[in-house]
Amino acid sequence: MSTALPKIAWIGLGIMGSPMAENLIKAGYQVTGYTLEQDKLDRLAKNGGTAASSIAEAVKGAEVIITMVPASPQVEAVAYGEAGILANAKSGALLIDMSSITPQTSIDLAKNAKEKGIRVLDAPVSGGEAGAIEAVLSIMVGGEQADFDEAKPILEALGKTIILCGPHGSGQTVKAANQLIVAVNIQACAEAVVFLEKSGVDLKAALEVLNGGLAGSTVLTRKKDNFLNRDFRPGFRIDLHHKDMGIVTDAARTVGAALPVGAVVAQLVASLRAQGDGGLDHSALLRAVERLSGQSVQA
Repeated sequence: MSTALPKIAWIGLGIMGSPMAENLIKAGYQVTGYTLEQDKLDRLAKNGGTAASSIAEAVKGAEVIITMVPASPQVEAVAYGEAGILANAKSGALLIDMSSITPQTSIDLAKNAKEKGIRVLDAPVSGGEAGAIEAVLSIMVGGEQADFDEAKPILEALGKTIILCGPHGSGQTVKAANQLIVAVNIQACAEAVVFLEKSGVDLKAALEVLNGGLAGSTVLTRKKDNFLNRDFRPGFRIDLHHKDMGIVTDAARTVGAALPVGAVVAQLVASLRAQGDGGLDHSALLRAVERLSGQSVQA
């Protein structure tokens, strides 16, 4: 019985995808990658991976294919068509889609892939750029138990909390809930920051003590410095969180779940994006609260 690690094709080398692919290389996997930006391909090659010139070249001979792209349209673009994954991957390959997309897109992908003899897991992640770099992501998975068991060693090189949540689409449903919680949490933190500053309290001291009690959270731990320094370089862009809030509000409507607070925060995210801040980190929700509170916002 061979103990050789499976050959991996990685499609999508953005803020999350690049460090994740590099962590697999560090773990000993042979990774061939494809993305649209040449500088990202150069980075992969510099870090020990192999750059491919097309999806077909990347997936040729790969036993595992991982996709990490922005949204459902991009997943469909890389999966389908003559130049896509399903048309070029070998039968028996395992496709792990780690993008955050609609549950229905994942269900449809699994069904279409099965006709080609390709197995699929939806495996979106939470933890942002820092979690990707540190390989401590939370990974929520949908699909078959046997496929999950096969994928788990690979996923363990990328994250710390790795859970099979149910059949195809379940990982995406849990990710949608995750994005709801994160957005509401960031909004609450942003409102607290403005309230504290307007009250003349030492913000750094206040956030430190708050994070040590029941108000503490991973969100506050990760984003505290963003708030303090008004540093909104993107770890997870408002544009993407806007997409995710659309997914969760639509999915909730479908199943009849009320999201009264989530709906308000979804509108605040949309408003921030409309004001030109879509490319900033989602901690930039602070900018929206500052505007509503009559504070000047840094350019």
